[in-house]
Amino acid sequence: PRPRPRLAVLTAGLLTALSLPLLSPATATAAATAADPSVAADTQAVSTYEAEDGTLRGVNVASTAPGYSGTGYVEGFDVAEDEVEITIPDSPGGLHELGVVYRAPYGQKNAVLLLNGAGHGEVTLTPTDAFTSVSAGRVLLEPGDNTVTVRSGWGWYEIDAITVSPVPPRPPHQVTDVPVDPEATPEARSLLSYLASQYGETILSGQQSLDDIAWIEQNIGRTPAIAGLDLIDYSPSRVERGTTSQEVENAVSWDARGGITTFAWHWNAPAGLIDEPGREWWRGFYTDSTTFDVAAALADPSSEEYALLLRDIDAIAVQLGRLQDAGIPVLWRPLHEAEGGWFWWGAKGPEPAKELYRLMYDRLTNTHDLHNLIWVWNSVDPAWYPGDDVVDIVSADSYPPAGDHGPVSGTYERLVDLVDDAKIVAMTENSGIPDPDLLAAYEADWSWFVTWSGDFIRDGVTNSREHLRHVYDHERVITLDELGDFREQGGCVAAHRAVSRWGTGYRAEVTVTNTGVTPLTGWQVSWPLAAGQTLGTAWNARVAAAGSTARATPADWNATLAPGESTTFGYLGATPWPAATLLAPSCVATTS
Repeated sequence: PRPRPRLAVLTAGLLTALSLPLLSPATATAAATAADPSVAADTQAVSTYEAEDGTLRGVNVASTAPGYSGTGYVEGFDVAEDEVEITIPDSPGGLHELGVVYRAPYGQKNAVLLLNGAGHGEVTLTPTDAFTSVSAGRVLLEPGDNTVTVRSGWGWYEIDAITVSPVPPRPPHQVTDVPVDPEATPEARSLLSYLASQYGETILSGQQSLDDIAWIEQNIGRTPAIAGLDLIDYSPSRVERGTTSQEVENAVSWDARGGITTFAWHWNAPAGLIDEPGREWWRGFYTDSTTFDVAAALADPSSEEYALLLRDIDAIAVQLGRLQDAGIPVLWRPLHEAEGGWFWWGAKGPEPAKELYRLMYDRLTNTHDLHNLIWVWNSVDPAWYPGDDVVDIVSADSYPPAGDHGPVSGTYERLVDLVDDAKIVAMTENSGIPDPDLLAAYEADWSWFVTWSGDFIRDGVTNSREHLRHVYDHERVITLDELGDFREQGGCVAAHRAVSRWGTGYRAEVTVTNTGVTPLTGWQVSWPLAAGQTLGTAWNARVAAAGSTARATPADWNATLAPGESTTFGYLGATPWPAATLLAPSCVATTS
């Protein structure tokens, strides 16, 4: 049995049942400016609305805890129906940032949000003894009065106020397509480059398990572009109890159809399985079903527990190696939902989780020479982030209430901020599929979604068949038949070297080589730029900076390369000296 993953960190959504047509970001901004010219001058103006002035249902006003604004705060969220409805009067309409000012002295809580009576997902309230503001994502306000309702959810917290501020149009994304692994395979490089090229324009459809993909094909008539698979039954503590798995074979068959593969690993704890009713051995990835202490294991590399961690990673390396041998790139998402604490790898806090992730990266990449992996981190809190040097893509999982198909914009914006918009952001698990129209309206540019298996896709409630057809037929949603060959048919590598250096400048050259078996009709080379680094004159290629990434495309005469053929281009740059980044260019090839 595979227990359903628990609720992830933070979701913010919106039902499609809005009474007014959706506004594009440009239209929303124009409407706000027309109604209030000051919006154009100060798009960050914040308006505060006190909870104690709202409509109370099952809750009450208190003033005991210090630090609140206004005349008090609202408490008494102890049953599911308890709520406070706060009115935002005379809004010009348009896209706004929503904040919730709260206190949560009894541990982490989740509050349910409604916008104008329609479901708007949830917001996570991290533990705090002082009144604190948390972003609840974006809201698309209607002209006139609007209401935001905070409903109990997990309960036992206090609400002081909400805040709203107009949102300016989003500038172009600055994501990189350079993998963190300098030895990434051509297939992995091409996949990451493909995802970067689509980012902000489309969203790739995905589904967990091949059985549920088949159900979508039979009932909706379309095929997702991404298959979500799991290495759970390759965990040694499960294998020794008789489990077997066909997930690697499933990945091979899916790849043969032209699809993209993403893998998670519900890592059954290496030891300490409790194995009693309700905490059976096969639930050993849950914190409550094992006594394995990840912090203690990592603290003593000479311990048996540390050796078991390496044993398990090595066992998974064998399976990932089979995929590398088959030329299959993998969107690899280990240690998912760590910050939730319900899985043993996150039970001891952020530091052990980050250390284990970095240990896994080093072990798989450097010990086992696995370079077909695109590394996907799956938490939102900056305290849990393991570092830019070991993460290609950041992500979160979303399980809003049934029927909520909102854009999950709160989580999206936090992930964009986490990496300063330099990395792709993905929704790696979900129950309800976000409405593509709302994604566009909210500028929530998730790279892909992967709906979890079972009832979430089949029950007709979480995702109705009407909604599934709306999603899978949408022009912004990429399905398998629209994917094309994301790995191209050719391959290339780029070698980057410094030729000379003087004062504040340097001269560099890049050699591009066709490593495939077919002629190339084009190529693109990308590499990261350090803060303050600039580019000057280039020759034999067109070289330009796009945010923190440099990109080079061929001149008219050297775009075509025969198998094994090379071409060299050069450029001038200014400090800081990019010695480290010269080692990690990314090359993507095209064929006719």
